[in-house]
Amino acid sequence: MTSRKQQLEAFDRLLTIMDELRSKCPWDKKQTLESLRPLTIEETYELADAILDQNLEEVKGELGDLLLHIVFYAKIGSESNDFDITSVLNGICEKLIQRHPHIYGDINVESEQEVKQNWENIKLKEGKSSVLEGVPKSLPALVKATRIQEKVAGVGFDWEKPEQVFAKVEEELNELRDEIRTNDQQAIEAEFGDVLFSLINYARFLGVNPENALERTNKKFIKRFQYLEQQAKLKKRTLSDMSLSEMDVIWEEAKRV
Repeated sequence: MTSRKQQLEAFDRLLTIMDELRSKCPWDKKQTLESLRPLTIEETYELADAILDQNLEEVKGELGDLLLHIVFYAKIGSESNDFDITSVLNGICEKLIQRHPHIYGDINVESEQEVKQNWENIKLKEGKSSVLEGVPKSLPALVKATRIQEKVAGVGFDWEKPEQVFAKVEEELNELRDEIRTNDQQAIEAEFGDVLFSLINYARFLGVNPENALERTNKKFIKRFQYLEQQAKLKKRTLSDMSLSEMDVIWEEAKRV
């Protein structure tokens, strides 16, 4: 492992390169907070993919890309005298110290759940009007539902046992089934959303990250479907010409590959 001195030198090197790019590169000179935003989102998803694929070399590379973006934003902020990398770093340091009184203060905690509860209570004392205030509006719906449920659970608004949550899933499924019979599309959509929300909540009780679970299923499906396509080509067939039973045989093969 590298020393703290080497780490600081590497960070200083990145800051120096950023200064040079911002002053000399036509593309870097044109960038704004707004123009970088979609690129940052893309880089974040690329990191998420690398983590799910357990490709640590890719994780390292994507972390570098994200770090570059953070330094880039800070450089832009320094040009307007709104903030710079120093204030960004000191800001997060102060926040971490303030929100970990069990490490830097005299608060005692016995569990991870107590840490989360302290975290949310401290944020309310900081002037937040709601524990849900910190949930970004632009988060994808599945991730947003997960964060909403984590945050309200942090202040005690939660089920006591997993069985209660599963019963809620079953209740929502029954309500969805009832609305399907009425053929009211708006009501069906509303109940379908309730089913998803309750399933996401149940995932939390199972210790499962629903976003990761769904993405792993996406990857699994893609792999199997592409195997199906490859096998069809080898047989000089097209999927549209094959029966479902024929495709199902190859699909079962794909599960064993």
